[in-house]
Amino acid sequence: MNKTLDEAIHLVEELKREIYNKTEEVEVVIFPPFTLLRALQPLLEEAGIGLGAQNMHWEKEGAYTGEISPLMLLDAGCNYVILGHSERREYFGETDEKINKKLKAALSFGLTPIVCVGEKLEERKRGKSEEIVEKQLRGCFKKIDSKNVEKIVIAYEPVWAIGTGETATPEQAQEMHYFIREKLKSLWGKDKNEFIRIQYGGSVKPENIKGLMKQPDIDGALVGGASLKAHLFAKIIKYESSEKPPEPSDYTDS
Repeated sequence: MNKTLDEAIHLVEELKREIYNKTEEVEVVIFPPFTLLRALQPLLEEAGIGLGAQNMHWEKEGAYTGEISPLMLLDAGCNYVILGHSERREYFGETDEKINKKLKAALSFGLTPIVCVGEKLEERKRGKSEEIVEKQLRGCFKKIDSKNVEKIVIAYEPVWAIGTGETATPEQAQEMHYFIREKLKSLWGKDKNEFIRIQYGGSVKPENIKGLMKQPDIDGALVGGASLKAHLFAKIIKYESSEKPPEPSDYTDS
């Protein structure tokens, strides 16, 4: 829940300058608030940047005041949608069952879903990380046909490493990404789990992106607070050629 229209346009224009020609090498997608989707779509398309929404309802229309449908997202120019973000789960009571409904709707309308899973700090301290993530995977992907696997992106969000002062090392992130990929075998089979993209979404910053992306099962990043400043987001996108990382005070976590 950030940025007015003027602020968002300024951010996108600055980002376009920072990552000029880089989108030919890296897939970049922006997920603004609903009020900004239509206005930003032509600017992002011009720069080769994808557009997605932060959430949606599973029905295409109806008496669901305050909700946004997949049809509306397509009309606004979206190709992607985030489902089950940790903040949606914690603050708005979203369940795996609801996320499963949204996932089915997103696939039926041709939207690329980014499905978020991850454990809280207390769950990790109790040694429940794998149990929680496996439960989320099975609930979110219930009755999802294997033919849709390559259309889905998973984002692992270690909630315990977001705004808590705790930090996930690249090795810890890789351990869970490997676990997720292995568990997908039981859902869709070994020939399918190799192709699904699994992103990392736990306080991604310019100074930790290189270590994360060296890991064999981390395919990308779901960036939070660092994406609100163009120069920081650009450093993450251009991590292979980045120089000295910025000071931590440059960004706010999300």
